[in-house]
Amino acid sequence: MRAGWIRLGQWTACGGIALSLYAGWLTFDDIRDRASSERAISAACDRLVSGAAVMDLQGGMIRAEASDYHRFRLDVDELPGSCTVYKVPDSGKTTGLFTLTVRVSSTFTPLHWIGDDNDLEPFHDSPRRQRSDVTAIADRRPEPRPIGNGTLGRYGDWYTTIRAECDPGSRGTAPKLLNVTARADYDDVSAADRERLARIARSATAALTERIGCHSRLPALPDHRLPSVPSGLRPARATDGSCRWFARHIQEQGQGRLPDRALATPALDASPVESCLLAVGPDQVDRIDDGLPDDQHDSARSALTHSPWWLRTASFFGADAHAVGYDALGDGDTVITAGTAGHGSGAWWASSICDGKPALHTLSSSYTYDSVLGPQALTALLRAYVDDITKRRGCTHVTYPQAKDFRSP
Repeated sequence: MRAGWIRLGQWTACGGIALSLYAGWLTFDDIRDRASSERAISAACDRLVSGAAVMDLQGGMIRAEASDYHRFRLDVDELPGSCTVYKVPDSGKTTGLFTLTVRVSSTFTPLHWIGDDNDLEPFHDSPRRQRSDVTAIADRRPEPRPIGNGTLGRYGDWYTTIRAECDPGSRGTAPKLLNVTARADYDDVSAADRERLARIARSATAALTERIGCHSRLPALPDHRLPSVPSGLRPARATDGSCRWFARHIQEQGQGRLPDRALATPALDASPVESCLLAVGPDQVDRIDDGLPDDQHDSARSALTHSPWWLRTASFFGADAHAVGYDALGDGDTVITAGTAGHGSGAWWASSICDGKPALHTLSSSYTYDSVLGPQALTALLRAYVDDITKRRGCTHVTYPQAKDFRSP
C-alpha cells in the first residue's frame, strides 16, 4: 500500500514538472513572438516608432503584424507615407490596431482641406444609419482640440497629430511643414491609449525631423491628461470659444436660415489652426423648409437623414496658411495661394496678415446648404467671422472675396 502511494507521488511530481515546462515554453514563445512583433512594427514604420509602445495599446498584446503592402509601409526617403499595424488575437485572425501617417506640405497637395468634400463630413450620413436627429452629435469627425496652446498640434479621441515647422537653416529637401498622426484603428479608445498615441506621435515627429534635417522646436506634451474631445453640439446662441462670434451674429442679425447648433474649440491666440462647426437641427430644418421654393424641398428632406446641413469656419496662420486647399472637381487638388480671396468647391476664403505672417480664413458649406442660405447670407456670415477673428488676433491687410464669388454658377 505504501509503495502504491510512493508511485502515485512520483507520477504527480513528474506531471507537475511537465506542466511547468509546458508553461515555461508558452512564456518563452510569448516573449519571442512579442519581440518579433516589435521589430516588425519598427521596420514597417521605418524606425520612427517604438514597437513596444504600439503593442502596449489596448491593454497590451503578445502578437501583432505589420502590413506587407508597400503603400502601408513607411519610407522616410519617400514622404508622404504611412504604416499600418494589426493585432493578432488568434492564429489566422487580425484586427485593426494602429496607423502612423506622415504628411508634408507641398505646392501640389494640401495639408488642410476645406469645402464640401465627403471626407470632411462631420456626421455619419449613410442612409442605412438613419437617426431621428442626425446633427446632434458629430459622430464621424468631431472638431479636433489643440494640444496645449495649439503649436504642437491637435488631437481627437482616437488620434493625435503633431505638427513640425521646419525653420530656416533646415536641409534644402526638408518640407516647410509636416504633420505626423498616430491613430488607433479600433473603437472605444481609452484615456490611457489617448496618452500613448500622443507620446508615440511626438516621439515619431522628433525622430523624423532629425533624420530629414528639419530644424524644429517641438513643445513638450502637457503634464495633464488630454481630456476627451466633445462631440455633442450645443445651441448656437449659447456657444463660446471659437464659435462665440456666431452667437453674436445671430443675436444681432436674427436666426433666419442659419444653423442653430454649434461645436466650438478653445480660442487660443497662439494656435496655428482654429475651427468652429455649425449645423442645422431637425426643428430648424422644418422651419427653413416652410419658406423654400418647391425645387429645394428635397434638399430639406435629405438634411434630416443622409445629407445634413452644416458649415465650418477655420483659420490657418503662418506656415499652415500656405498648406490649405480643396478638391477642385475635374482639376484635382488645388492649394490656395496665401494672400488671395476666392471661392471653390463649397468653400470661400479671405486672407490677412497676422503678426507679420499670412493667414487664411475659410468658410465651408455642406453640399446644397449654400444654395439654401443664398449669397447675401453667406457674404454676411463670412464677413462677420473674418472681422471677428482678425480683430481678436490683431490682423491687418484683410482681403475678402468679391461679390461674384458668392453667386451660384
